[in-house]
Amino acid sequence: MKKKAVIIGAGYGGLATALRLSTLGCEVEIIEKNERAGGRMNIIEADGFRFDLGPSFMSMTYELEELFKFANEKIPVKLLELNPLYQVFFEGNKKPFRIFKDLSKLKEEFSEIEPDIDIKTEKLLKKAGQFFHDVEYKIVKRNFENKIEYLLELTKVPKKYIPALIKNVWNEISNTFDSYEARVIFSLVAFFLGSTPFKTPAIYTLLNYTEMRHNGYWAIEGGMYKLVEETVKILEKRNVKFHYNSEIIRVQTKNDKIEYVEDSNGKKYYSDIFISNHDAADFRGRFLNRKKFSEQKLDKMQWTLAPFTMYLGIKGRINNLELHNYFLGNNFRGYADKIFVSSIAPQKPYYYVNAIARIDPFAAPAGCENIFILMPAPTLIYKPDYSDKEIIAKNLIEDLSKRLDLDLENKIIYKKILAPDDWAKKLNLYKGSGLGLSHGIFQVGAFRPSNKDEKLKNLYYVGASTTPGTGIPMVIISSRLTTERIIKDEKHL
Repeated sequence: MKKKAVIIGAGYGGLATALRLSTLGCEVEIIEKNERAGGRMNIIEADGFRFDLGPSFMSMTYELEELFKFANEKIPVKLLELNPLYQVFFEGNKKPFRIFKDLSKLKEEFSEIEPDIDIKTEKLLKKAGQFFHDVEYKIVKRNFENKIEYLLELTKVPKKYIPALIKNVWNEISNTFDSYEARVIFSLVAFFLGSTPFKTPAIYTLLNYTEMRHNGYWAIEGGMYKLVEETVKILEKRNVKFHYNSEIIRVQTKNDKIEYVEDSNGKKYYSDIFISNHDAADFRGRFLNRKKFSEQKLDKMQWTLAPFTMYLGIKGRINNLELHNYFLGNNFRGYADKIFVSSIAPQKPYYYVNAIARIDPFAAPAGCENIFILMPAPTLIYKPDYSDKEIIAKNLIEDLSKRLDLDLENKIIYKKILAPDDWAKKLNLYKGSGLGLSHGIFQVGAFRPSNKDEKLKNLYYVGASTTPGTGIPMVIISSRLTTERIIKDEKHL
């Protein structure tokens, strides 16, 4: 008899797990709060414009290959390698710095401010690469039964990496490069984790290695949501059932197991196995009433920054943008120190701009352009009121107009704003935190909320909020680790 699995949430972690379990012969149902699958990896379509809601590129595409190989399927999307990877604009400097994997091109780009950047970068990448491969299978791509097992495994990691656990990313980068600009650019990887380089352990310079040497950055032809659409098609062919517009409001337990979950429509879902793609910490507090995960306790944990996003349909073209662009100020340390705990949005914003028309001309009407702006912002823990979101948006548009020498305001024909409170409501992100718990040394590995519930024998977790962490590749790895847990418990799978 087939085992039945109910997955709560159709983010990509949930979809990837459904793909694995359906391959193993499970009967799978997915319950999704919103009108379509994808979670953060979603889409906005309006007035002829199409925007990626959240993620707009990925790295470590070999994890995608592993997923579809496991499922006996071909990768259903076309991957486009980015070159340059991105460009960075500093306040007061009209010419951006373009970041290339080719170190000879990088040397030419930084020739005036960072002599021998190719040699310095090679040294950084070699060190980061050694660490990446030393911990990839020992720490990242495996489950741990408890913290003691995790700590024992850490002792097997070469002792030369201990300083990287103590230092932060900024310290490591500052010891490598001399110029302010190079230091800031190479420490941006911390922001990709939803944190700052002053709070992120130096070990995460391994992301410099993954972006520049080990696979690089990739977009998907037709936009990132194409991956969701094609995965859903495969699942539907396998008779995986999707229940959209169905938000879980109640979890019923019996004899150390979940008996059923109930949605806002009053429908009850019974199953052998339950997998939550909801935030792993928040689910334990909200639905299981665990004291360790009460709101008071959760607020004291370290959370990633909240997204303040804006989606603009522009009449005409913007010529000096690449696909991925970062706009930074000149007060990097001051900005980073305040952004987490401020009750007001930054007046000198740092933000990311995605211009998808660079690779997808069909994402906007003829003669138009669409841009997606993401600004890291305080979570609702520190700034619970975002009624000023129109003011924040106006500030962003004015700043970008100044940087690009354009009057963007008069070119806008479509605009949508999502503040952290909107993200919290739409996707059940705890207090609007964009990527869940941050990656401090005591919130990774076995210190992160486990992918197997501590008390309920048939409840598992998947996604960015559990092991190994945030980002599309990590979420795909998460689906594998969660599936391994289920296979171990359900021995006949």
